[in-house]
Amino acid sequence: MTDVNQAFAELKRGSEEILLEEELLEKLKTGKPLKIKAGFDPTAPDLHLGHTVLINKLRQFQQLGHEVIFLIGDFTGMIGDPTGKNVTRKPLTKEDVLANAETYKEQVFKILDPAKTTVAFNSTWMDELGAAGMLKLASRQTVARMLERDDFKKRYAGGQPIAIHEFMYPLVQGWDSVALESDVELGGTDQKFNLLMGRELQKSEGQRPQTVLMMPLLEGLDGVQKMSKSLGNYIGITDSPSDMFGKIMSISDELMWRYYELLSFKELTVIEGYKAKVADGANPRDVKIDLAKELIARFHDEEAAQAAHNEFINRFQKGAMPEDMPELELAPEGGEIAIANLLKEAGLVSSTSDAMRMIKQGAAKIDGEKVADKSLTISSGTTAVYQVGKRKFARVTIK
Repeated sequence: MTDVNQAFAELKRGSEEILLEEELLEKLKTGKPLKIKAGFDPTAPDLHLGHTVLINKLRQFQQLGHEVIFLIGDFTGMIGDPTGKNVTRKPLTKEDVLANAETYKEQVFKILDPAKTTVAFNSTWMDELGAAGMLKLASRQTVARMLERDDFKKRYAGGQPIAIHEFMYPLVQGWDSVALESDVELGGTDQKFNLLMGRELQKSEGQRPQTVLMMPLLEGLDGVQKMSKSLGNYIGITDSPSDMFGKIMSISDELMWRYYELLSFKELTVIEGYKAKVADGANPRDVKIDLAKELIARFHDEEAAQAAHNEFINRFQKGAMPEDMPELELAPEGGEIAIANLLKEAGLVSSTSDAMRMIKQGAAKIDGEKVADKSLTISSGTTAVYQVGKRKFARVTIK
């Protein structure tokens, strides 16, 4: 019983909600391997650390001897998950979805054991279901029930169109659970409606309903909004070691603990030890370095993690500039250019107002010297290294 309770405590780590906890505990007590399902729609070719929160939880189940099913939603991907969207998603082609799915398989095995992982595609059973089967599936729910979803409710109230096929998404996701006879399904907190649909459909098919384990949405680098490529606040698991290291070191000290909880494979006692050291005066930067090296080693290797650490020390702690950086030439009218425009043209800031803000904060430098004058102009015939923040550099020649 102690082992079961320990396993249950580990599986609860970082989770937001389990429906129902007592169900999961009872299933674990049977000692039988459970079918653990998590679905991913291959809507983009690369995964980021936010996606790995679920994959890490799959790994925990896998290490406890359960059967992990990494479900690639090649069918649902062509519908487009409406969760959290205020407009209908643009549908992907079958070719796009399959190409993205191949990259997913390569990336997830940096975390999961390929020998103990079943990779499934939901087109396998959805194609067999056919038009008649889809109509029968659609009859399982009412429009009123679908409009209980917060995102659909908001779109309907706001006069935003809802395409009929979007109502099918939660039903298809729920039918995946029926087809796989899953015991547990993992998903983000934003997927609650879809996850519970699986329970409903399993009950109607005479199956024991799956337990739903929901994980929180990982905040991005800004510490506010969820990690997303569209928001630019993400760390991709295919990012270079140096980029990954720099991004992790840029997060706040508070967010660092959140990342440790959801991304680190270190035991909870180790993390509590880190917290105690910081409380006693240790520099949280050193704890953040350990996190960066752990994640880089996972997605690259130990050697790459150490090299990224060394580069970080040389570049930032010793003030060295990177050997490789973008190089460009500018030929402004009149032979000179305002510093704000130069930083924007060099791709170091998103706008001239952003440049002004960075200069005011002392975050803009020329050849390592802070820019103090926001009205500074740079004349032709000069070459210098321009820097914004800790990680953005460009060597610019003014012709």
